Amino acid sequence: MAHDFARHDRVAGLLRRELATLIWREIKDPRLGPLNVTDVEVTPDLARARVFVASSDPESVPQSLEVLERASGFLRRVLGRRLSLRSVPELKFFHDDSLEQGAHIDELLGQALPPEET
Repeated sequence: MAHDFARHDRVAGLLRRELATLIWREIKDPRLGPLNVTDVEVTPDLARARVFVASSDPESVPQSLEVLERASGFLRRVLGRRLSLRSVPELKFFHDDSLEQGAHIDELLGQALPPEET
């Protein structure tokens, strides 16, 4: 096979890079907290994309997701102009809490393991 990755995986990577830039540069809503686009999953038919975002401020996440949902039409329109895709997938935004879970696991491990002596 000529390609190692399926087309929807390549499109997902492209969308992740472009969305990270667009959210940072183009959305000027003050309710939008600090976000990182951590992952994008695109369906095999390229009709829908699940966009996962993480934030360093957990309290701003619900409001930020609402802002992103409201801006999804704008984001799709700009992506359509920037990317050479026949159609831009419908964007749905989700909170990625893996960073918080990782911090919690580190905390639990720190409590369970004895401190190392130096």
